[in-house]
Amino acid sequence: MKKIVRAAAAVITAALLLTGCAPSGDSGTNLGKGTQGEAQPGTASSAGTIEGSGSDGENTPGKTEVTIGFSSDPDTWDPCEGFGYSGSPLFSTLVKVNGENQLENDLATGYSMSEDGLTWTFQLRDGVTFSNGEKLDAEDVAFTFNTTKEKATYVDLTMMESCTALDGSTVEFKMTRPCVTFIYTVAGAGIVPKDSYTDKFGMEPIGSGPYRLTQWDKGQQFILEANESYYGEQPAIKKAVFLVQEEDARFVAAKAGEVDIALTSATLAGTEIDGMRVVSVDSVDNRGITFPVLPEEGKTTEDGYKIGNNVTSDLAVRKAMSYGIDRDRIISEALNGFAHPAYSECDGLPWWNEEDVIETDVDYAVQLLEEAGWKDSDGDGVREKDGLKAAFNLMYFAGDSMRQAVAMSVANQARENLGIAVTVEGVSANDTVARMFSEPMIMGWGSDSPMTSYMLFHSSNAGKIDFYNPEFFTSGTVDGYLDRAMNSKSMEESLEWWKKAQWDGTTGTSMRGEAPWAFYVNMSHLYYVKDGLDIGRQRIHAHGAAWPLVANLAEWTWTE
Repeated sequence: MKKIVRAAAAVITAALLLTGCAPSGDSGTNLGKGTQGEAQPGTASSAGTIEGSGSDGENTPGKTEVTIGFSSDPDTWDPCEGFGYSGSPLFSTLVKVNGENQLENDLATGYSMSEDGLTWTFQLRDGVTFSNGEKLDAEDVAFTFNTTKEKATYVDLTMMESCTALDGSTVEFKMTRPCVTFIYTVAGAGIVPKDSYTDKFGMEPIGSGPYRLTQWDKGQQFILEANESYYGEQPAIKKAVFLVQEEDARFVAAKAGEVDIALTSATLAGTEIDGMRVVSVDSVDNRGITFPVLPEEGKTTEDGYKIGNNVTSDLAVRKAMSYGIDRDRIISEALNGFAHPAYSECDGLPWWNEEDVIETDVDYAVQLLEEAGWKDSDGDGVREKDGLKAAFNLMYFAGDSMRQAVAMSVANQARENLGIAVTVEGVSANDTVARMFSEPMIMGWGSDSPMTSYMLFHSSNAGKIDFYNPEFFTSGTVDGYLDRAMNSKSMEESLEWWKKAQWDGTTGTSMRGEAPWAFYVNMSHLYYVKDGLDIGRQRIHAHGAAWPLVANLAEWTWTE
C-alpha cells in the first residue's frame, strides 16, 4: 500500500556555520568551537528522517542498481556552463551542503576569508583523482572557476576577479567586492580537469564525484556507474539508470514496476501504487505572482518590451492580492495538499524574517481596496477606479499544469473575495519575456542562498530578461539593506540586513511592505519510491525536483 511520508526540515543551518573571517583567520565554518578550517555541526534543528530513508539498516546484498523515472537530461554536462549547480553525483565541489542542510568540506580541508572580504583561500585534500585517473589539484580548481567566469553562462561570478593556484593544494580567489554569499556559489561549482577539458567536455564529462557517466542516449536515457577512484566511501548503488520520461509516462512506468523511483506531481501522488510509497520532500520551491509595480506610461525596456500596469502599480491591489487569498485553499484545490503556505522567497532559512508571515484577512483586503478608491459602482462584480477595471491577465508557462492550477485557484478567489477579475493564460517562453514587465505572472524561485533575495529585489537587476525582477521593483531603502548584507564580513552579521530588506517595521519587499510579489505556496517535491529503497537524508530542495533528489545518490541503499 502507498504510504505518504515527508522529509521535514525546520531550518537550514548552513549559513549559520559561516562566521566569516575574523582577524584570527577563522575558516568561516566554526560556531566558536571545533578545529579551525573544518565544518562543524550546527545547533539548529536538522532535517527529519524520511520513513524508509536515512535509516541505519544494512544494505541488501545483491541489490546494487536502481532505475529512475526522470524528467529530463541536460543539454550539457559541463559545470562551467552551469550543470550540477543544484547537485550532481558526477562532480566534486570545494564545499557542499549535506543532508542536514549544513555546509561541510568536500574537496577543501579548510578555507578563510580576508578581513576586507576580498580574498578567499581554500586548502585542498590530497590524493584526489578524476575518473580518468588524472590527479586533481589547485590548477584544476583555478581553471574551473576562471573558465566558468569567462563563459558567463548560468553561474554568477561577476564578483570574482580571479582564481589562482598558489601551490598544488592551495587556491586563492580575488574578489572585486565583498560578497558574503560567495561560499554558496562555490558549493554549486563542480571541478573539471584542466588537461582534459575540450570543447566536447559537455558531451563527455570527466569528474571526481562518486559516479561517472557511462552512457547517454540523448532524450531517452543516461546511465551513471560508481567511480571506483572516488576518494570518499564507495556507494552501495553501483549503477543508476535514468529514464527520461514525461510525467504520465513516469507514472505508468511506476505502476508497471519498471522503475524504482519516479518523479511525480501533486495531481498524481494521491494514487496508490502497490509496493511503492510517496515520499514528500520539503522545498523552498515557491510559487507566487510577480506584480509590475510601475504604472503604464508608454515606456519600454531596451528590447522594446512594454513596461507598467495601471492596476498592479497600485499598492492596495498588490496587498489585497496578498491578504485576500487563502493559501490553504490553493493547496487543497490545486495541489492535493502537497505544499505549504509561502510568505517570502526564503521561508524557514536563516535569513528569513518571520514577520513575513501574514494571515488570510479578506475583510482587511477589501478595506484596502475601498480606501484606495476601488469600488464596484456598476454592480458587475468587478471593482473599478477612475473608469479603470480592477482586472488583469495572469500568465503561466504553457504546459505547466501545477502553475495553471495555482493560477486558477487564485483567480477564483480574487473574483469571489475581492472583486478583482483575473484572466488566466498559458503563455510560451518567448511571449512571457515580452509581456512580463507589464503583466502579472505565476513565477517560481527557490534556493538555499540569500543571493536569490539580492537578485530578486535589488534595483540593479530591475527589468532584465533573466526573470528575477520583471516587476521593476526599486527601493533605495531595500538596496541599502541588501548592500550591507552583501558587504558583511560573516553570514551571521549579514542576517540582520537580509531580514530588514524584507520588513523593517515600515517598508520592505514582503507582503507587509511593498509587495512586488504575492507569495502563495512552497511546493512539496514528490516521488514514488519502491519499498526497500532508502534515498538517504534529503536536504531541503531548491527550485526543481530532479537533480536535488539525486545529489546524494551515493548515500542510497537497498534495505530489503
